[in-house]
Amino acid sequence: IAVLLMLLAVAAYAQTNGQPERFTANAVSTSPQYGTGQQIVEITVDRWSPNAERERLVTALQTKGSDELLKQLQKNRPVGRIRTPDSLGYDLRYAQQTPLPDGGRMIVIATDRPIGFWEASRRPRSIDYPFTVIQMKLDRDGNGSGTMSYATRIVAQKNNVIELEDFATQPIMLNNIHSEAKNATQ
Repeated sequence: IAVLLMLLAVAAYAQTNGQPERFTANAVSTSPQYGTGQQIVEITVDRWSPNAERERLVTALQTKGSDELLKQLQKNRPVGRIRTPDSLGYDLRYAQQTPLPDGGRMIVIATDRPIGFWEASRRPRSIDYPFTVIQMKLDRDGNGSGTMSYATRIVAQKNNVIELEDFATQPIMLNNIHSEAKNATQ
């Protein structure tokens, strides 16, 4: 299942450099590829990606493809972390937010996903899906919903469209997202 995302159509001026934030959500999976069930997920954003970083990633994808996008994304210094209560989590490499007319925000977060020893050595079909992409739509109070495509392939299409192809039959749903300012002790 492919999800179309108009990342390139977002004007550079729409980016807002905000403060560090912590997001919590109920992650619900109904896909057998990820395992079914519900779990709390915590996403922290320590810094927001500047527009120059976004442009570099988009150019890499458009000119050299997803392999180059992965290399460039891995060069980014971490912007935050994602974790569940029973895990250490892993670094996030890109986070950008765009204000919406109703006072809310659209947030896109991307990173290279962890590839374990078994997957790296056996190279199943999932190895071709090296990205994790999170999309969240929040209202003006910092509450909302979204999706997380844990194992994703990213391909540039015509007309400034980026196509996300999820390895699973459907992305993980992020429900009851809540945002709060992240202070130094979190």
